[in-house]
Amino acid sequence: MNVPILTIDRSESPSRIAYGSRFNAASWFIDRHLDEGRQSKIAVRQLGSDITYSDLCENVARTGNALLGLGLEPGSRVMMVVKDCVEFFYVFWGAMKAGLIPVPVSFMMRSSDIAFMIADSGCDSIVYSSEFAASVVPALVSAATGAQGLRLEDDGAFLSDMTNASPALDSAESTPDDIAFWLYSSGTTGRPKGVPHRHRDIVTTCEHYAVGILGLNEDDHCYSAAKLFFAYGLGNAMTFPLYVGGTAVLDERRPTPETTFETISRMKPTAYFGVPTLYAAQLQMLERSGRTGFAQLDAALSDLISLRLCVSAGEALPPDLFRRWRDVTGLEILDGIGSTEALHIFISNIAEQVEPGATGRIVPGYQARVVSENGLETKPGEAGQLEIQGDSVTTGYWNRPEQNKVTLVDGWLRTGDQYICDEDGLFRYQGRSDDMIKVGGIWCSPFDIEARLIEHPLVLEVAVVGREDQHGLTKPEAFVVLAEPLQETSDVSSTPNGLEDELVDYCQEGLPKYMYPRWIHFVADLPKTATGKIQRYRLRKA
Repeated sequence: MNVPILTIDRSESPSRIAYGSRFNAASWFIDRHLDEGRQSKIAVRQLGSDITYSDLCENVARTGNALLGLGLEPGSRVMMVVKDCVEFFYVFWGAMKAGLIPVPVSFMMRSSDIAFMIADSGCDSIVYSSEFAASVVPALVSAATGAQGLRLEDDGAFLSDMTNASPALDSAESTPDDIAFWLYSSGTTGRPKGVPHRHRDIVTTCEHYAVGILGLNEDDHCYSAAKLFFAYGLGNAMTFPLYVGGTAVLDERRPTPETTFETISRMKPTAYFGVPTLYAAQLQMLERSGRTGFAQLDAALSDLISLRLCVSAGEALPPDLFRRWRDVTGLEILDGIGSTEALHIFISNIAEQVEPGATGRIVPGYQARVVSENGLETKPGEAGQLEIQGDSVTTGYWNRPEQNKVTLVDGWLRTGDQYICDEDGLFRYQGRSDDMIKVGGIWCSPFDIEARLIEHPLVLEVAVVGREDQHGLTKPEAFVVLAEPLQETSDVSSTPNGLEDELVDYCQEGLPKYMYPRWIHFVADLPKTATGKIQRYRLRKA
């Protein structure tokens, strides 16, 4: 085995990470476990099968050899449109070990978006799960770059190549600062952007956040409702458990309250990673069980008994949702913020020190500051744009020099998020920079209005944007998803107009008077990116 030189000193915070001149992350995350005696330990659990670390190591090598057998050159990009299954692990780490660059992308994208990413990345091949053929095959034709499609499952030729390839593969020579893989930013507007990451970036997120904040260890089983194709899910369900020698729990199905509770009940994970929208829907299901009777609620809660840790990211977690989840389940949700550019979470709450409604404090190993429009750091309590630094931050977008000038400035990553930081170093989210609303000359955070509306028992989800009134003045406009259809409730608000008035009054009682929404629309759902972020720009166009 080619286990690289990597030493970690945890006697201080943050941990000190020292690399040798040669470092291939695939060796550290895959091969190392055999040297440390985990051959027979379960590395990956999915419905119907368990995969040991020995199986994982062997199949990663087979996949790397199969890719090299296609004539791919070192540094070639291998795009992945792969569901959450163990083959994702094989392709991702196999490509990296072979000196190729895996590029996971969302399988929820339209064919035209996939075609764009094929052309933009210049990938030589695209590995895809068979159920996504209807999107991938036309994308290959449309992109017309000559990239070859490699189909998994259904007796695909590439699957046969993987099975028959050699189970021995030396790691390609690389340094900690060499590019190891790419992701594509989902973004809330515009085309996705390629985000290259180095071998060292993965270690940074695992050591400082997974170990330093979450305290993950080899006894943990990690289940992420957020999928592997984007940064949050990639860490939660793959790099974190592999880093600590734990177990990854995978479910290829679309995450719903029913599927997630079933997976937790059957697989018994210890750490669960979700997003606010899903937590809200899961809580709604639990509260329905409570209305049915204590026995039903006790049965539902018994399925969660294995969990010691719940994490949320993707969107800010409303404080009322945190409190209700804790009251019903007895579990805290650790909210945090990360980004594709930084690979994972860089500000987080800490267990038993959670501040509801706050994102938390800076993760050791990172630096953060809040900057005003004139580029100066704000005083405590003043809103501004959040900028961060850290060893997992990308060196720059692929083929986007103008975007790099705007986003990566003097060593700082401009996140595009508006924040307040108080004197104790606690960060509070105010919204995206382009979502802030100036009402009556005062800057107003849509998140504050959303957090108040979500406290109402009839509201499941909400998004607030700015809209001009008949005088050309900007005022808040709310789009509300109800927890139950109005006809199924026994509340006094039995009509949309009645409930609209009630929600306006509710906001005026709990917020500064100028912040209440002037318009409220009841909708079936909110537009979101593939990673669960609300696309408010689409609501502004509604």
